[in-house]
Amino acid sequence: MRNRFLFFVFVYMTTIGYTQKFNSFDGEGKRHGRWQKKYVNSDQLRYEGTFDHGKEIGEFKFYKPNSGTIPTATKMFSSDSDSVQVKYFTAKGKVISKGKMIGKERVGLWTYYHKGSSKIMMTEDYKAGKLHGEQKTYFENGQLTEKIIYVRGEKQGKRIVYSEKGVLIKEFTYENDQLHGITKYYDVKGRVRIEGNYKRDRKDGIWSYYENGKLLEQKRFPIGKTGS
Repeated sequence: MRNRFLFFVFVYMTTIGYTQKFNSFDGEGKRHGRWQKKYVNSDQLRYEGTFDHGKEIGEFKFYKPNSGTIPTATKMFSSDSDSVQVKYFTAKGKVISKGKMIGKERVGLWTYYHKGSSKIMMTEDYKAGKLHGEQKTYFENGQLTEKIIYVRGEKQGKRIVYSEKGVLIKEFTYENDQLHGITKYYDVKGRVRIEGNYKRDRKDGIWSYYENGKLLEQKRFPIGKTGS
């Protein structure tokens, strides 16, 4: 009987200690100190981190149901900045992507990695949650495969595509997120195979087709359009 009583006292004191160790509030009712939240009817953590009078500070870890002890995302908060460093992880703990956020919007440089690898797959820039700047994509061997410029979320200017050996194979021109301007396709020796113009996402004017550098035929677009 005495042993059972001591057991319940131990459990009670452990519970009180846990409550004091985690999930406390300050005098104004704001979260303060170390916090942990679990999924309903589960021992699986949902998140854990530290608050300073209601403000997140340091590293927060976030978990998916049944993810165990490996976080699916982390956020690093600063006491003197609104920006947050964010990382997303695979189930094995490999980084999928990382970058900065302010609120729910991405800002600055974001980096993405090939699956299960530390090799960069893509880099891109954001401004107020929209793609803004150069986006680059890479093969796993590190060779650049594609680059393009975004302005406030829309494709602008040249989009260049390379083969895994670094040979230019495609060249497009965009304006306000639409194909608009010269487009070229190249063969493995860097010679033009196809070239022509787009106008607001539609082929326009004379398109030329080549083989081994020699002109084979030309077509006028839109089909049925005659010359002036």
